[in-house]
Amino acid sequence: MVIQLSGEDARRIRWRSQLLGGSDLLPADVVNRAVALQGQDLPAVLRAVALRSRPGTTVPDVRAAFDGGVLVRSWPMRGTLFVTTPEHLAALLFFTAERVHRATARNREELGLDDRTVAHARDVLLEALEKRPLSRAEALSLWDAAGIGTAGGPGYRLLLHLAVAGHVHWGAFHPDRPEQLLTLSPGLVPADPEAALAQIVRGFVLARGPVTEADLAWWTKLPRTVLRRAAATVEDLTTVEVDGVPAWIIGAPPPAEPTGAVLLPGFDEWILGYADRSLTAGPAMLDAIVPGRNGVFRPVVVVDGVTVGTWRLPRTTSRAKSEPVVELLERVPAAARRAIDQAVAAWPHG
Repeated sequence: MVIQLSGEDARRIRWRSQLLGGSDLLPADVVNRAVALQGQDLPAVLRAVALRSRPGTTVPDVRAAFDGGVLVRSWPMRGTLFVTTPEHLAALLFFTAERVHRATARNREELGLDDRTVAHARDVLLEALEKRPLSRAEALSLWDAAGIGTAGGPGYRLLLHLAVAGHVHWGAFHPDRPEQLLTLSPGLVPADPEAALAQIVRGFVLARGPVTEADLAWWTKLPRTVLRRAAATVEDLTTVEVDGVPAWIIGAPPPAEPTGAVLLPGFDEWILGYADRSLTAGPAMLDAIVPGRNGVFRPVVVVDGVTVGTWRLPRTTSRAKSEPVVELLERVPAAARRAIDQAVAAWPHG
């Protein structure tokens, strides 16, 4: 018999899957468990990893994982930046790189990036990276000096293309600035691609469940038949129904007990890990998270699995700790408001 879950049950289980109450894991283990976390906003994803890690984990602790080479940042899916591990990056690119290259071919052509130009840019960059990592500005300057114009889009497209090809990724941080350096990728290839894809499927479900097959297909942009075949090999994948809709979790569902209040950074997987976000945020709330549908996902306030508002840090030149400013859209009871106030006062991640 398929396990039946109410929406409230599913939200509370998803909260625990997402580690929104923290965990006993190191930053690299948090990311490895989740396979990858949305990472186009670098400060936001550093916070996202820190809050899911063991108590006391700071943003500098997460940066240290990049400096140690156990975390990387690249474009493994959907032409979008993610934080992941070197092993997961290699596995994801094994399945997605060709699709991304096909999808971006016309754009490269419009920018004048033919195969010869791309190959020249690759050779110039890889030769320089053999000596040391480079900042984005240094990489673009190197290409400009080699006669490969980068202004107006070609520079970004070349970086994306070479990263998707598995040549480079964003790795350690600059010693003097809050930016990552472009680094040579180790050229890893999954020894058993089918097992690697099954691990990706399991990690996606483990860190976000309950999820639907549609959520997984949207997140990876891989064919459903391929994903369904991989899912069938995950021994502890469990099918449930959330208000009658089939979904997946890993193992048996945990007790669906009330959770609490938490602040989440922008572009968090709590919102962006799903094709259908209606389980945890209503239409008006989703409009507030992405005002004007401008593609910028604001930080959110979550209470017992329901997204109830957004928040921001006030602009200030003071070095004193700035307390987040909350804007609630949903009505919350007094006890929930007190929990939000406590979460605001305890927010440690800048």
